[in-house]
Amino acid sequence: MTTYSAVRTTGIYCRPGCGAKPLAENVRTFELAAAAEAAGYRACLRCRPYRVAGTAGDEAPELVCRAVQLIIGGALDEATEAALGARLGVSARHLRRMFNDHLGVTPDQFARSRRAHFARRLLDDSDLSIAEVAFASGFGSLRQFNRAMREVFRSAPRELRDRRRRADRLAADGGLVLRLPFTAPYDWDATVAFLAKRAVPGVESVEAGVYRRTIALDGSPGVLELGPGGADHLQLRAHLPYWEGVIHVVERAARLAGIDADPVLASAQLASDATLGPLLAARSGVRVPGVWGPFEVAVHAVVSARLPAAEARSALGRLVAANGPAVAGLGQGLTHAFPAASSLALVPADELGLPDGLGETVRALARAVASGSVRLDGGEPLADLVGSLVAVPGVDEAAAQHLALRLGARDAFPATDPAVQHALRRNGIRPEDVDSASESWRPWRALATVHLLLSGQ
Repeated sequence: MTTYSAVRTTGIYCRPGCGAKPLAENVRTFELAAAAEAAGYRACLRCRPYRVAGTAGDEAPELVCRAVQLIIGGALDEATEAALGARLGVSARHLRRMFNDHLGVTPDQFARSRRAHFARRLLDDSDLSIAEVAFASGFGSLRQFNRAMREVFRSAPRELRDRRRRADRLAADGGLVLRLPFTAPYDWDATVAFLAKRAVPGVESVEAGVYRRTIALDGSPGVLELGPGGADHLQLRAHLPYWEGVIHVVERAARLAGIDADPVLASAQLASDATLGPLLAARSGVRVPGVWGPFEVAVHAVVSARLPAAEARSALGRLVAANGPAVAGLGQGLTHAFPAASSLALVPADELGLPDGLGETVRALARAVASGSVRLDGGEPLADLVGSLVAVPGVDEAAAQHLALRLGARDAFPATDPAVQHALRRNGIRPEDVDSASESWRPWRALATVHLLLSGQ
């Protein structure tokens, strides 16, 4: 995890490796840039700490992690801390106290810092106008944007744009190109292999280490391309119908790649396990891949739980081709966006092109998600999420746990999934020993599962 050093005498905070050499007695440390800013410090102009990942550590309680995930998804763009607390089942006062105790900031301060840092990166990396940067970063007005940038960086956006370095600008033939910073070690090859094995035909593709997928924003199509960029960042190329709110597109892409969290505590604990230790030593940069579309992954999990891999892939391809919005002229095998839950909820089960009663299950799942009885925004505790999913006729525990894993539930463990069982046997764990062996992996069984699944690739 990145630790930021703030100097009392200058009022400036830096990231590790900065050339500044203040006296030790004048230095305070913060785990988040937002916490340093909340304490009154401004970002160093030399080391530019807004360009590093700055993820929340995995030592924070699950409630805080779920709140962070909702904030990253835009929960505080227009709503209040009280509304966020209500979504999580706690008071705003308790939520603020939890954030202050574990992150050093309030939820509002955390959200504001993320927007400001993203805007600063856009000012550096892109040629978007100042107004486009403001709305792309989730600010409601130019006045709000200017005020936030002056508070965080002590300069107006125009002055910050004028300071960017020649090497910052990312030139592109098309689309908006951005850096997605991560904290090393990070294994993109492992992540892209995981995603490739689960790619939905027509919606996702992987070629030469680059992941591509179609998306839909308010009914308009777009395409994302995600691949290696450098020692501390991935490169995202986004072809979008508009730039407003692009911060959430970028945050969802980072979550998909698993770089929205830094599993320091999890990796340290699992490294001491007799089974997982060698796997972590071989691939120390493995993360838990997230999702772009939670409903898409839910359908994939349900279909894959009932059909062999090749049949599941074919069935998903037919489902998408028959019901997904067509997106023409893309290449790389991309032809459709994945259908929304509200759309599939209206399609008769026998017209979904799925065998063995799967049509009824997928339609029931679509109706549950569309109605709100199943919520897939990452704000639910693991037990509640799994419970709501298995209440849908035809959805089993393995599919529910796999979706929970991808949604960020750190102790999700699809132990009865055939692929997981095969991986366990491959690593010397018999079915009757799974419960006892996995007990020592808590509460990081999601990361343990990904290591196990990747161990055979």
